[in-house]
Amino acid sequence: MAFIWSTLNVKNLDESIKFYVELLELEVTNRFKAGPETEIAFLGNQSTKIELIENAGKSSIEIGEDISWGFSVVSLDKIISVLNEKNIPILKGPLQPNPNIKFIYIKDPNGMNIQLVEGSI
Repeated sequence: MAFIWSTLNVKNLDESIKFYVELLELEVTNRFKAGPETEIAFLGNQSTKIELIENAGKSSIEIGEDISWGFSVVSLDKIISVLNEKNIPILKGPLQPNPNIKFIYIKDPNGMNIQLVEGSI
């Protein structure tokens, strides 16, 4: 068994795609209409993907505070510089629970907690 994707309902698909493509360097691997009010995009750069769904008929998005998506970055200092340029606030960190890993938390345009991680566990 392999984990292949995680789904996030989004307020604005174009804005969400821009965030994940420009900041996290994911690629749009598939984008399609799934009905008159629904559009879906899959993004990724390896085997695991994220699925973003915009449903025009849905009035609100509920994202829990107890979940986050983690993305590896080559340089935490570099991504912090990019976040500062884009006025994206760092919610927590940098944290370094052991000598091999350090990370920060930000939010995507929909309020999803994103963990940006340098190193490995």
